[in-house]
Amino acid sequence: MNTAELYEKYILSNYGVRTHTLVRGEGVRAWDDTGKCYLDFCTGIAVDALGHSHPQWVRAVQKQAATLVHTSNLFRNELQGRLAQAIVQKAGPGKMFFCNSGTEANEALLKLARLHGRKKASGAEGVCHKVIVAEKAFHGRTFGAMSATPQDKIQNGFRPMLDGFAVGKMNDLSSFEKLIGSDTAAILIEAVQGEGGLSMAKPEFLQGLRALCDKHGILLMFDEIQCGLGRVGKFLAFQLSGVKADAFSLAKGLAGGFPMGGIWVAEQHTDLFTPGSHGATFGGNPLACAAALAMMEVLDGEGLIEKIAKQTPAWHQALNGIVAKHPKVAKEVRGVGYMTGIALHVPTAPVVMALREEGLLTAPAGGDVIRLLPPLIATEADLAESVAIFDKVLARMESN
Repeated sequence: MNTAELYEKYILSNYGVRTHTLVRGEGVRAWDDTGKCYLDFCTGIAVDALGHSHPQWVRAVQKQAATLVHTSNLFRNELQGRLAQAIVQKAGPGKMFFCNSGTEANEALLKLARLHGRKKASGAEGVCHKVIVAEKAFHGRTFGAMSATPQDKIQNGFRPMLDGFAVGKMNDLSSFEKLIGSDTAAILIEAVQGEGGLSMAKPEFLQGLRALCDKHGILLMFDEIQCGLGRVGKFLAFQLSGVKADAFSLAKGLAGGFPMGGIWVAEQHTDLFTPGSHGATFGGNPLACAAALAMMEVLDGEGLIEKIAKQTPAWHQALNGIVAKHPKVAKEVRGVGYMTGIALHVPTAPVVMALREEGLLTAPAGGDVIRLLPPLIATEADLAESVAIFDKVLARMESN
């Protein structure tokens, strides 16, 4: 059997039809089983932060795989401590918890909110547990994270959801304020929505949320799973607004392609988790931490965050140019840094496929947006190549 036949026979059909089989990657490029080469601006949906097989990352993973892979959290491992230190030094005083994925990280945030609410309500269970999220948010697919994701396509078939969630409008501070009551424990928000279509939270909106949280004694928690780790030209996307978080989640690119998630909790809230209140068997294992430390070292050593901030304006200007050039099919450019999308007037699926045919891998979002998620190592030449391919495809779509 070939790969397509194996998938048809043995893999559950919870994903759409997968038309390509990728077999190799190097830097910003990936190859399929026919030998065709692609510029990879999908990067495993923002996971392959350093591109494919970055030499420093490969050496770190190979060395650790031959040394110690897993211990469980019954024991300490040096790399977990060093990784936590590296993140805290960038995020501010606090502590880390490590897990395996983004949805697990957000589950940990939701548990943190429950613990904070219980403390706020003087130990009463369930009295203060509501979490306010934004329209079009995406926080994951486990039941807690799915309940915090107000999208029918995510929740359909799995209702009833968990209670304790309310939904406000992105960039509408009054809609959030009206939802705050004595039962509210936290606000959970993405500074830049990924699956929601690249909508950005305005700085004044996040600053207003911070003020509301301070006024009412509730946590301001950020989902940085897709938008964090340098992708927007800052280490964390909410840092663009100058606000401080009570907690945030990380995953996707955290370990440069190896499965890993985690949360940072501000110093004043680190006592909420106590022994036995949460855990993860694989969380923070030596191999994952070696991969993540390599990612952090390359991020700093190659000055990638600074390069992204410097290279983005010209790229966005060029993308805006092709949107203006093809107004029948393209609507606008959204996002920031290397988390950018083009909103379309036409269905995204045919455009995504046409881009693949021309050698550019992308990801759809929010129903009408095509995401461009370059690896953080992408150069000005790589960005220009993506614009040229997009221009060619939009021209063909416009002529049809």
